[in-house]
Amino acid sequence: MSVPRPGGESWGMPIIEVTGLRKAYGSTTAVDGVDLSVAEGEIFGLLGPNGAGKTTTVECVEGLRVPDAGTVRVAGMDPVADRDRVRALLGAQLQECALPAKLTVREALELYAACYPRPADWRDLAERLGLTGHFHVPFAKLSGGRKQRLFIALALIGAPRVVVLDELTTGLDPHARRETWDLIEDVRDRGVSVLLVTHFMAEAERLCDRVAVMDAGRVVALDTPAGLVRRSARGTVVSFTPSRPLTDAETATLPGVRAVRVRGDGQVTIEGSDSTVEAVVALLARLRVTAHQLRVADGTLEGAYLDLTDAGPGLDSGDETPFETPASAAAAGQA
Repeated sequence: MSVPRPGGESWGMPIIEVTGLRKAYGSTTAVDGVDLSVAEGEIFGLLGPNGAGKTTTVECVEGLRVPDAGTVRVAGMDPVADRDRVRALLGAQLQECALPAKLTVREALELYAACYPRPADWRDLAERLGLTGHFHVPFAKLSGGRKQRLFIALALIGAPRVVVLDELTTGLDPHARRETWDLIEDVRDRGVSVLLVTHFMAEAERLCDRVAVMDAGRVVALDTPAGLVRRSARGTVVSFTPSRPLTDAETATLPGVRAVRVRGDGQVTIEGSDSTVEAVVALLARLRVTAHQLRVADGTLEGAYLDLTDAGPGLDSGDETPFETPASAAAAGQA
């Protein structure tokens, strides 16, 4: 049976199927009845706060954990009972990995390539991930970011049909992160399915066809990133630093406002509707207040995520660039 899309269409046949998955550690239930399917050729994201059960779920998919209840199938096979067959088609980059301290980058790539009958070209992977200049560097001497790149290469070196990536770009600088995203999109375009665990919202929005949000061991939402944003209670968000503080009475006149927050440095953030933007600009012009660093954004995946979970600050929502609209420039010019 194919994986359904919203609206009745299909994502295609599932490569990963998880049904009623449960896993506990002593008295602590880590995963409590998780159901999800990843279609062939899909990048599927798994989001959730620390302790939500994401890593336990993917470890059951990888065959590293034995479920207490439920079923897990990868290409129709049980990752525990059919361990060798599943490992032949599944690549994994774990959340925490290590290699022998003196093993060089080249030795690690050659060693892993030798474990597969038809490995990917490890030289090409090394070039794509910026490792060619570090072939003779021992693992212990690599920076955190280069270790991460090496583990991504090792996850892909077996030319897998499906790859599990847990915190894909942790430790990478913005340039390396975007190069890695390009690589993962290229891997998907070649027909590889990707199960991606991430806390980085910009990464999920850029890469994922669908995302499941987990909280307290359960899937609390499953949709496309855009679908989750549309379902969120958060609409248009306007943020700026006024040239003088605004009073509650002044902001109370704005239409469609859901929330007004003021940071300690004076930055004002207003959550509202599409009409809120024009109303804010008009209010600032009427009050002759200049709006510094004015930003306008539609609802975001981070906002939807926060609506669905009890997570607080600490999520990385990606780059945010201030911009000036003609209306905001006019308002500032009248101040």
